[in-house]
Amino acid sequence: MKILRQLKMQKIKSRFARLYGRENADRLTERFAMMVGRYGVGIDTQNQTHGPLWDHNDVLFITYADMVRSEGERPLSSLRRFCTKRLKHLISTVHILPFCPWSSDDGFSVIDYRSVAPEYGRWDDVESLGAEFALQFDIVLNHCSAKSSWMRDFVTGIAPARDYFMTASPDADLSAVVRPRPQPLLHKVSTSDGDKWVWCTFSKDQADLNWKNPDLLFEFLDIIFLYLSKRARILRLDAIAFLWKEIGTSCLHLPQTHEVVKLIRDILDTVAPGTLLLTETNVPHEENLSYFGNGDEAHIVYNFALPPLLLHALLRGEGTQLTRWAASLEAPPKGCTFLNFTASHDGIGVRPLQGILDAEIPWIMVEVEKRGGRVSMKANADGTQSPYELNISYLSALSNPEAKDDEVGRARFICSQAIALSMQGIPAVYFNSVVGTPNWTEGVERVGGYNRAINRRKWDRAELDAQLDNPDSSQGKIFAAYQKMLRRRRDHTAFHPTAEMRVHDIGADYFAFSRHSQDGQESILCVFNLTDKERKIPIARLEALGLPQTGSARDIFSASTLRMGPNRNITLAPYQPAWLMLQ
Repeated sequence: MKILRQLKMQKIKSRFARLYGRENADRLTERFAMMVGRYGVGIDTQNQTHGPLWDHNDVLFITYADMVRSEGERPLSSLRRFCTKRLKHLISTVHILPFCPWSSDDGFSVIDYRSVAPEYGRWDDVESLGAEFALQFDIVLNHCSAKSSWMRDFVTGIAPARDYFMTASPDADLSAVVRPRPQPLLHKVSTSDGDKWVWCTFSKDQADLNWKNPDLLFEFLDIIFLYLSKRARILRLDAIAFLWKEIGTSCLHLPQTHEVVKLIRDILDTVAPGTLLLTETNVPHEENLSYFGNGDEAHIVYNFALPPLLLHALLRGEGTQLTRWAASLEAPPKGCTFLNFTASHDGIGVRPLQGILDAEIPWIMVEVEKRGGRVSMKANADGTQSPYELNISYLSALSNPEAKDDEVGRARFICSQAIALSMQGIPAVYFNSVVGTPNWTEGVERVGGYNRAINRRKWDRAELDAQLDNPDSSQGKIFAAYQKMLRRRRDHTAFHPTAEMRVHDIGADYFAFSRHSQDGQESILCVFNLTDKERKIPIARLEALGLPQTGSARDIFSASTLRMGPNRNITLAPYQPAWLMLQ
């Protein structure tokens, strides 16, 4: 045990040396050793105290702390009751989006990382939810609120936070910096030491932090230890790609940023080896994959190209590009996997399509605007702007805007969710997708035109229950269909996050792949009709994919049995999914 502990500490020491210099590595390693045990989190000397990192029952549920409210009850308590009543045994992990005190960006401008915002509840509410489900917490590393105590100390010159923020001269050449927003990068702040220009990648209220300062690192290590003590199973590193700044570079994906991710991974492997690291990098696909490292960075990386590719395939009614992209995906390194999703609290990223579907981006933008959506832009180095994300409910994005009772839109939507639930990786489902929420344009107007509010509706519990319990309402139909999908996929080992996935090109009208369990005992052929027409697939055409030519086959998705035969067809209604058991 002593040797194993020494090896782990040596690995961490080498990370400190790369980030902060060999001359500081011993001191920083000793400082880390002194903090071990804080909040009851200690070194795991056996590295055997946890089970598998994930399994086929894993489904992540993305929600704000106050997504559902009940009169006289703290929102986190209302959320726990909703999840327990509606989703128990159907989801494994609840991702509570930032629940600390905040000043803007719906929580991603953090004032105090160590507290729960009183309007949401208390730490014991978080832990009560954690007693029912595994939990995912955000760590907003790139920036914090300009209204935080850290910023007050920066202004008044109080250590250590007086050195926590990234500053630059307004005369510096920052033209190479990649920007996700069109606002100015630097903002003037008057301090006791004179005027300083604070780096703000996202907004004036979100001041970027100075990761060249090891004191800031240890501030966040303390926060991580606190979160581990509060039942966090997954830690999501928000906007991690922008973390380290070097003037004269793009300040995106710098080697030091990757080194910080590796350091956090090493620390988790040392003190909490069952805890998973998820990176959030809404960038072109190949750049996004770099955060797997060599299996030594993130355990999980968002599959950011999936939402816009699915949207394109279902609106176009053909899957050539989707199939080509999926077939090109390489399996993640051992011990790593994708997070597959269609919607989240943010918009549908456009940048992940770069190099995959560039020519179709203008068409997708037009289709989204037809359906009441908005397009958010980013600033380019040459002073121009280009599309950054599409702001729209995923249900509305797939709707028929001319239909009163949009059965086609619902069918498209369910098809999209079934695809994300069955691909290799861990599926993540968003609250407003599960309950079938359309565009919330009222919310955009309420917050002064903030585009992302369109998919961030918060619900009164009684109103939401009435919708979900009504089998004739659009939301009731979608929620019932979602529950069936989640119920029918569980317990199938072929849907294990790392079970093999083989993509099959059976024509532009379809998206098809098979999943094969690691023990070889179960295989499932997943076929999706991407068109608005009924399609018949000759069973003989699927023989090479493992579908039997005689007898019968079970469709898990529809809970039906199909008769096989050389002259028979599999008939798929418009946008119908099928999960066919091969063995």
